[in-house]
Amino acid sequence: MPNPTITTRYAGEVLDSILVQAATGNELVEKGLICIKVGIQDGLAIPRLQLTKVLQKRKKNPTSANSKGDVNIDERYLHPQDAMVYLEFDPSLFEHFWRKFQPTGNLLFEQLPDDVKVTLVNGVLTQLGSELGVEFISGVKGDAEGQYFDGFLTRALAAEKAVKVECTENSQIKRLRAVWNNTKSVIRNKPEFVFLMSSADADAYDDEITDLISKGAAPTEKNPERFKGHNIVPLEGWPDGIIMGTLCSLDEQKANLFAAVNLASDFDCVQVEKVSNASELYFIKILLKADTQIAWDEAITICDNSVEEVG
Repeated sequence: MPNPTITTRYAGEVLDSILVQAATGNELVEKGLICIKVGIQDGLAIPRLQLTKVLQKRKKNPTSANSKGDVNIDERYLHPQDAMVYLEFDPSLFEHFWRKFQPTGNLLFEQLPDDVKVTLVNGVLTQLGSELGVEFISGVKGDAEGQYFDGFLTRALAAEKAVKVECTENSQIKRLRAVWNNTKSVIRNKPEFVFLMSSADADAYDDEITDLISKGAAPTEKNPERFKGHNIVPLEGWPDGIIMGTLCSLDEQKANLFAAVNLASDFDCVQVEKVSNASELYFIKILLKADTQIAWDEAITICDNSVEEVG
């Protein structure tokens, strides 16, 4: 990722921490579920290639008339949208913890060593990463505050070619089976195929397995988070009642879910400064861009029993 414009003296370790955590600090990335692209300013094309059947009988002198198969190439686009972090804070609130790092006099943030500054910045970035993770899932693009870009679950629920499964059963086992049975074998048999669901639904699935006579683990143990040999991935930011089966990977050649994040570099984008010359308050300001995209709607199967509308 290219370095952004910095209007602060706090570069080096502080900046490195910002670049890493702002881009990757959420559970979707940590669990290897999405292919994330960094350093994307205006847009990025995700190429999609489809071929029809090409195999045919051998011919000793093939001509153009013998050509078999169509090549279809198109693209999906990531268009990162602007967002911002702006937080004012009073360094005196931390005097009890940071006093040892300054000589005498009033506490000045700029006097602190980088590792102390990183502690505060990391707190902001941890929160930012958590919020971005939720937006990656169920964000909705709009003009109102809190509407930044469409999350991939929002996109999937609106996609005409995504497979929508109806299952009125409360059993998580039966709902997982419905997703499995309605997913094309060419998709569900890939090693990258996983089931995404909320942590609460995953706990309910664990209880169901445990309650199966001589099938599940002992009540004091946790069952493997798997179904039909594929991983079940519980997510804190995932809505209850929705199970999605799709291809998840950090590898862009194997992934179906993509996200783009960047610190906006066309103007001042990372600032840690005084609010004003006369003020004792400081602010942290981060300007960033983010978006999500799905490569193949057809590679998604959703069972939606949620009560509230996503987004």
